[in-house]
Amino acid sequence: MAHALSLDPSASPLDYYGYELRRQREAHGLKQSQLGDIIFCTGSLVGQIETTKRVPTRDFSERVDAALGTDGMFSRLVGLVLRSQLPHWFQPYAEMEATAAYISTYQAQLVYGLLQTEAYARAVLATGMPDDLEGLLAARMERQRILEREQPPLACVVLDEAVLHRPIGGRGVMREQLARLLEFSAHRWMRIQVLPYSAGEHPGLAGAFNLLRFEDHADVFYTEDMIAGHMTANPETFKEASLHYAHLQASALSVRDSAALIARVMEEHYGEHNAVA
Repeated sequence: MAHALSLDPSASPLDYYGYELRRQREAHGLKQSQLGDIIFCTGSLVGQIETTKRVPTRDFSERVDAALGTDGMFSRLVGLVLRSQLPHWFQPYAEMEATAAYISTYQAQLVYGLLQTEAYARAVLATGMPDDLEGLLAARMERQRILEREQPPLACVVLDEAVLHRPIGGRGVMREQLARLLEFSAHRWMRIQVLPYSAGEHPGLAGAFNLLRFEDHADVFYTEDMIAGHMTANPETFKEASLHYAHLQASALSVRDSAALIARVMEEHYGEHNAVA
């Protein structure tokens, strides 16, 4: 087992976090169990985070800041820690997504990551049988914080109708997820449309893709396969993808009709009157 004193704080954000947590704790003359009592967790958890065996959450970090009077240091650091838990091939996209002014996405199989509930995200991430599901889940939830900014990115989301019918995590999880989509559809900076089955063949048959636009950076096109993500700022590629996206939006239901369909599927397929398995 790694010991905090042997950690190289320059090795990774997680190592730096563990190193600083122990340094600050000891500077306040506290044992792990004592700090745990103050922030309502076990001393074992404190020890696991200090030795990088567990990834800290934002709630844990805020409690540590309050207990040790560290002026928000751990709350600021945890964002870097959680982003570092994302797959290496996905991290460049997450960094670009976090600074985008406009996000346009077409999703053929799943709800877009920024809009997923925690339970839905957990079910999706578990399919990859990761070594640290909790770390990946915390990273995905942290990624969604860009939607809580005072000026969040303007987002256009086109979901294939199949996304609404695929029962990820079971009935309860899907009902909560579709309810979340309805909440987002009421936000003035969010536009959610459903591409109905009746649209037939369309430019999105090749799979999901994202378009990011920036105030001070070249526009970015992103897609991924089972193994890795692919991102490019090639103007011609972005132009062609934008044309495909425009066709998808034109074929999709209106925002109002999309919300009505989401609500109908939520009640007819995942309603409380249905059998609970």
